[in-house]
Amino acid sequence: MNAPTPSAIKPDLLEALRALLGNRVSTSESDRAQHGRDESRHPVHLPDAVCRALSTDEVSAIVTLCATHDTPLVAYGAGSSLEGALIPVKGGVSLDLTGMNQILAVRPEDLDATVQAGVTRKQLNAHLRDTGLFFPIDPGADATIGGMAATRASGTNAVRYGTMRENVVSLTVVLADGRIIRTRSRAKKSSAGYDLTGLFVGQEGTLGIITEVTVRLYGIPEVMAAAICPFPTVEAAVTTVIQTIQMGIPISRVELMDDRAIEAVNAYSKLTLPVTPTLFFEFAGSQSAVEEQAGIVEEIARGEGATGWTWSTDADERAKLWQARHDIHWALRALRPGARGWGTDVCVPISALAEVIRAVREETSQQSFSTSLVGHVGDGNFHLGMQIDPDDPDEWARANAINDRMVKHAIALGGTCTGEHGVGIGKRKFMREEHGEAIEVMRLIKDALDPKGILNPGKVLPD
Repeated sequence: MNAPTPSAIKPDLLEALRALLGNRVSTSESDRAQHGRDESRHPVHLPDAVCRALSTDEVSAIVTLCATHDTPLVAYGAGSSLEGALIPVKGGVSLDLTGMNQILAVRPEDLDATVQAGVTRKQLNAHLRDTGLFFPIDPGADATIGGMAATRASGTNAVRYGTMRENVVSLTVVLADGRIIRTRSRAKKSSAGYDLTGLFVGQEGTLGIITEVTVRLYGIPEVMAAAICPFPTVEAAVTTVIQTIQMGIPISRVELMDDRAIEAVNAYSKLTLPVTPTLFFEFAGSQSAVEEQAGIVEEIARGEGATGWTWSTDADERAKLWQARHDIHWALRALRPGARGWGTDVCVPISALAEVIRAVREETSQQSFSTSLVGHVGDGNFHLGMQIDPDDPDEWARANAINDRMVKHAIALGGTCTGEHGVGIGKRKFMREEHGEAIEVMRLIKDALDPKGILNPGKVLPD
């Protein structure tokens, strides 16, 4: 059901936007509905208008007009947010950047590329195919690079390549008054000035609108191999991961799926995996290095009771496996038709991973609704998926309590309320508990860069 959204756009602003963009301004019900929701559980809020920009200069002009008229503005990319980051809770303008989809420069000799914010990760990697390079950050959705930077996204490759924080070199950003800045040069390192790139990566469109991104690229490894390793318990799988990481074995990916998640991907992606907690590994490097790494990990896994070890270097088999992992959101939704998916995540130090997962599993095992655990456990990040009857307030209340306890437990152990989904609407209430007085410093930054509060209001910082 749509939540009421206060109208925030004035007729003269709408007229000025149409003079600037022509038919790329829309107030149709269908366009507004599309831009008023994401993949999260949060209620729909319709923007008053949707503007589709094609350049940084157009974004600057749109922001300037909205600032002049004190009108809220929310940047919109692929619409795949899981915490309501792009829902326009105050109405106003939804700024659609998907038309800004040009790859501006690829510099193989420098191992970087510059793209407009609307370029997706798959589009960039398809463009790079003949260069021997790739961009490794891979959230489940085919998200836009600008959105990935704005939410500090990561994915299955983070254990080896890091998150967007480590892989964004420089940004072009439009500030709340319409000014355009570049956050830094492309030099490998710099001691000049404040780290503005780090400030704008992860700010979820609350401090500025990212319009161009320069990202790091990497050489495609000589050999890549995947292994599927089932376990009798989740705890045994997690212990295997902890030992692997602590030994410093340079794995590329390690993903956990519990038995419910395996059941879901078997049905959705037409796999035939044993329905039991399972780790998916990927190894990359030279042939000898890959074989050595895999041998050590297999020995660790067998020592923790692994019941199998299936190995493949076939590109098609690996692609099918990782696509199944990326499709887990939809696979879990299909387990309970008509249910509303609630996906939440936390991240903890690797030493605390087993404790938090054990506590979550004990609590969710008593629930009537479907739950599952998946995760990029190599970096301490895991996801809880809950499939809730949208018309059952008791299920919603119990799911909310599970989420609250899981997050508070993670924070108490030195972790964070969200490893990669972002804060958006859903995790705002935990920000003070995680950051303490640092919240007031964040408010000072917000007030300095967006004194009118027009950029993505109602997000990230708690009330």
